[in-house]
Amino acid sequence: MRRVLPAVPAVLVPLVGIALLATAGCGIRATTVPVDVGAAPSRVSCDTPGQPGGQSGAPGFRATVELVCGSQLVGVERIVPMAEKGAVRDPAVQAAQALLEALERTPSAEERDAGFSTGVPAGLTAGAPKPGDPAGTVRLSRKPEDLPPVALSQIVCTLAGSDAVSAGPGPVVLGGPDADPPRAWECTEAVRSRPESVPTLGEIVRPSASPS
Repeated sequence: MRRVLPAVPAVLVPLVGIALLATAGCGIRATTVPVDVGAAPSRVSCDTPGQPGGQSGAPGFRATVELVCGSQLVGVERIVPMAEKGAVRDPAVQAAQALLEALERTPSAEERDAGFSTGVPAGLTAGAPKPGDPAGTVRLSRKPEDLPPVALSQIVCTLAGSDAVSAGPGPVVLGGPDADPPRAWECTEAVRSRPESVPTLGEIVRPSASPS
């Protein structure tokens, strides 16, 4: 004898249909459980703290040193100490060397707290132009194109903004320790806002022809 199933009340039929449709669906359903995606990115103030003067009794000059903060270059005013003028040292080369040392130096604790850092490697030095180099050339102890892009941007913008090194607005001419011709780089707003995008190789600069 066939067994008769109990009838489903009419009021429950729509609810049963909805349940069947829900279980028949496919894909990933949304969840209300919070997902941990890590801490929110920290913000840095990039406030330039007041800078102390140079070493007591040591000669120096006021300059804007370009440090990295918030993935861009931010100028920090400093009194940069400079060694006394040597017998064979060009004043512009001396100033460039002092600026390199300022860029290589680890920012102070106050500067680090504000988000400042530097990418210029320690031990980099500035040398005099080689015979045939254009006026104002700074020869580095490493090829400029071998430096990290951010470090190259810091150097270019720091030297470009220094009256002690640069004769005025315009490109900075840098060379390496070998006989390769020097190249020119400009400190543009694009370089300041995205220092990692500086051209690896600048434009080759040839000395001006001497008047006959």
